[in-house]
Amino acid sequence: MIRNASLLLAGTIIGATAALTFTQVPNLIPGVAHAAVSDTYRQLNLFGDVFERVRADYVEQPDDAALIEAAVNGMLTSLDPHSSYMNPKDFKDMQVQTRGEFGGLGIEVTMEDGVVKVVSPIDDTPAAKAGIQAGDLIVSIDGEPVQNLNLNQAVEKMRGAVNTPITLQIQRKGIEKPFDVKVVRDVIRIQSVKSRVEGDVGYIRISSFNEQTFDGLKTAIAKLQDQIGKDKIKGYILDLRNNPGGLLDQAVAVGDTFLDHGEIVATKGRHADQNTRYDARDGDLTDGKPVIVLINGGSASASEIVAGALQDQKRATILGSRSFGKGSVQTIIPLGSNGAIRLTTARYYTPAGRSIQAKGIDPDIQVLQDLPPELKDQVTDTKGEASLKGHLTNEAGGAEGGGSQAYVPPDEKDDKQLHQALDLLNGVIVNSAFPPDPKTVVPN
Repeated sequence: MIRNASLLLAGTIIGATAALTFTQVPNLIPGVAHAAVSDTYRQLNLFGDVFERVRADYVEQPDDAALIEAAVNGMLTSLDPHSSYMNPKDFKDMQVQTRGEFGGLGIEVTMEDGVVKVVSPIDDTPAAKAGIQAGDLIVSIDGEPVQNLNLNQAVEKMRGAVNTPITLQIQRKGIEKPFDVKVVRDVIRIQSVKSRVEGDVGYIRISSFNEQTFDGLKTAIAKLQDQIGKDKIKGYILDLRNNPGGLLDQAVAVGDTFLDHGEIVATKGRHADQNTRYDARDGDLTDGKPVIVLINGGSASASEIVAGALQDQKRATILGSRSFGKGSVQTIIPLGSNGAIRLTTARYYTPAGRSIQAKGIDPDIQVLQDLPPELKDQVTDTKGEASLKGHLTNEAGGAEGGGSQAYVPPDEKDDKQLHQALDLLNGVIVNSAFPPDPKTVVPN
């Protein structure tokens, strides 16, 4: 989970100040402190010595920039699995993902037999308006065969400045020869929220937490209330399965959508002034209607914040399998033209004070999916945060766990978790965990 943009600025200022202070410390701190700093500088000299020796004597001429990048990344990844260095390109790609919009065509693609295959065009985007269809094969981009590119390179070529043209050569089943399609790029917004009507129940799927998520959720709720009737809705299903997380502020906003009071999450860092508590504001956009949250072994970070908040506040029943167990917060610290670092700066805690780090959130109602025969002998479970080398331990101690079944059937008719949630909301079945008892909320 990543802190929001306002905290990114704080991280930048802190980082710059720390660097400035570090260069001045040897002249300001006497005695033991001075000795400790001198030892640190000796270690930095060690790095310089090794770097120069590699440059001078390695069997082939090394790339200096690549050596330094690998050294910096090695330092960060030795801290925990979620701290890392991002070179300028990786930093730019991360910003695109979290911003949730970019200049492009509006197609979901994959790689198949050396060519780019269109999974689906996104509605009302340049690709859809140009007539590109699901199943189309993109064999060249602006005259360059895609067989010379990997998927990331092909996607990068299709993205670009708004209002700039691109020509795709398309191979379509049933048409003998490939044909060209000219498309003009436009602003594409990543749809992290999708919804649909399930009888008198509103189903909402959140696939990630980017800058567009809260606005997408508000729109989805309003649309469902209009389609079903605000007073007729029996409840909502919030599907967070296989959602890897994203921005902290968006997780807080999503939790706040279903709450009108109480704590959503608290973060605690190394220093007391880094500790923050996030509380819900007045106004539940769903008017207190019953909510069931679906989670599984692929639900991590921001997903677990939302699930943990609604579970502890007894606002929703959590159904599915145990979540991933990532209970840490990362701050993105820009480094000017040198990219940025992703640094773990805090742990987060649910309203009841639980840290789910390396443990995960246990559902109120556990429901496992039936695996099709072809998957019976395959691993469909995630091992969770606890399986990651160098992961942070849980401060509360005890047995670690986290992770579980992460399989979701591609055909909705086979989705046991979804069907059980619908049956509970429609009163077809009953369970003591639904609806939760608000009298048992732990004071916070």
